[in-house]
Amino acid sequence: MNATNTHPHESGAARVLRAVPDDPGQFGDTWEPPVPLTAAQRALPPFPVDVLPGWMADMVNAVTEFTQTPPDLAGCVALAALSTAAGGRITARIRPGWTQPVNLFVIVALPPGSRKSDVFAAMAGPIRAAQAELVELALPRIEEARIQKAVAEREAEKLEKSASTADLASIGLAGDAALRARELVVPVPPRLVVDDITAEKAASIMAEQGGRLAVLAPEGGIVANIAGRYSGTPNYEVFLRGHAGEYLEVDRQGRESDVIEHAYLTLGLVVQPQIVRDLGQIKAAKERGLLGRFLYSLPASTVGHREIRVPEVPEHVAADYRARIGGLTLQLASWSAPEVVEFSRDADEAMFALQAEIEPQLGPRGAWHHIADWAGKYAGTVARLAALLHLADRPADAWHHEIGVSTFARARELGSYFLAHALGAFDHMGRDEAYDDARALLAWIAGERLPQFTRREAHRANRGRFTSASEIGPALDLLEEHGHIRQLPPPERHGAGRKPSPTYLVHPVHLSADRGQFGQNGQNP
Repeated sequence: MNATNTHPHESGAARVLRAVPDDPGQFGDTWEPPVPLTAAQRALPPFPVDVLPGWMADMVNAVTEFTQTPPDLAGCVALAALSTAAGGRITARIRPGWTQPVNLFVIVALPPGSRKSDVFAAMAGPIRAAQAELVELALPRIEEARIQKAVAEREAEKLEKSASTADLASIGLAGDAALRARELVVPVPPRLVVDDITAEKAASIMAEQGGRLAVLAPEGGIVANIAGRYSGTPNYEVFLRGHAGEYLEVDRQGRESDVIEHAYLTLGLVVQPQIVRDLGQIKAAKERGLLGRFLYSLPASTVGHREIRVPEVPEHVAADYRARIGGLTLQLASWSAPEVVEFSRDADEAMFALQAEIEPQLGPRGAWHHIADWAGKYAGTVARLAALLHLADRPADAWHHEIGVSTFARARELGSYFLAHALGAFDHMGRDEAYDDARALLAWIAGERLPQFTRREAHRANRGRFTSASEIGPALDLLEEHGHIRQLPPPERHGAGRKPSPTYLVHPVHLSADRGQFGQNGQNP
């Protein structure tokens, strides 16, 4: 029986003192074994390769086998490559009044040594090859325009030198020549993709390229740039608007601002897991909706379990993939405005069903409330994926056909994969710090062999980690949730005075343990 219930007339202070046992073994019947302090690890599903069209699935499987990497890696980079080809060129219309661009923000997290660069080269290489071909095709036009402008500028300069205030007609001719020279614009070389880039430079290139750009990189340097590596201030307006296909104004020093009516940005990043956590630490990134725009993939690493003798990627599989991704990229690059791809009535009904499932999960008691910024875009994400799969199924004429319900079902399966991994990513971003704090606090408790302590005492002893008393709350809550401590009922108060600090009992196992048993991180048992 609990001692605090057998002496109803005792003061609160007496109850606290009586709650501390002389023998830790007294708690044998009332304390459950504590749960180790490790952040919850969700069982995350593998990438559903079978929802991809055959030519793409064959390449994903072949590269996965050859590199001995998770299929998630090749699959996600393939989606980013498809987004690069179609971003700003295809728009999905689910129903009147609701359209979605098809560009994606994809981020895959794997530890060092996971052969990220090899997979990236295989799956995104055709995009860079298409870019090189576009540059070569554009060079004659660029040179012709450059020469025309140079000739016009020389003519304008000649007329300006010969103009005289005594001859108003000569001034008019010189002015007209100067305007003609100024109006001639030399096209910049086509650019579809960049690697590491600042937000300001990305906006500038997008303005030059008609509002389209992709950042495809096997590293996560751009995350530091978003966080303000050079400016000291987070700069993600380009990324927010570029994901949504929205209006963007680009300020240029010494020149008029460039206006992008619709900005379309693709991100395809393969990073180390710490970069995902760094993304979550960017000031106001969650509140502004940046975190909710990424599709996260957190596959299990294969390092240490890879086969050595593996088959090469069949040349016909690689050639087919290169031809289809490259051909689609070249075909769509010449378009000046996006084509609209309609959802069929059945696909729209399936979308209604999905939206009906999502909505209750966003509320305070919903399973996705803590990632509502991401889950609120879930239906739109599935629409984007459906349009990309539709395009990959029939790259020659997808815009002449509706997106069917079977394609939507495949997109929904992909969406379920990204939803599960988003939950895991937000766990990784948001809970690791609290667990680190809880482990540090448990190390202090175990090291001091404290049978009980107050919240105030814990804060005073750990000021180096918790600058304010309120910051220690989440760590205490985790310790209590995991059964390492137990908060006592508050003592009765008589009269005015300072509110007593909450008191916690410590699990007996921490009183009898050797000082070195828990180490400095307090993760055991």
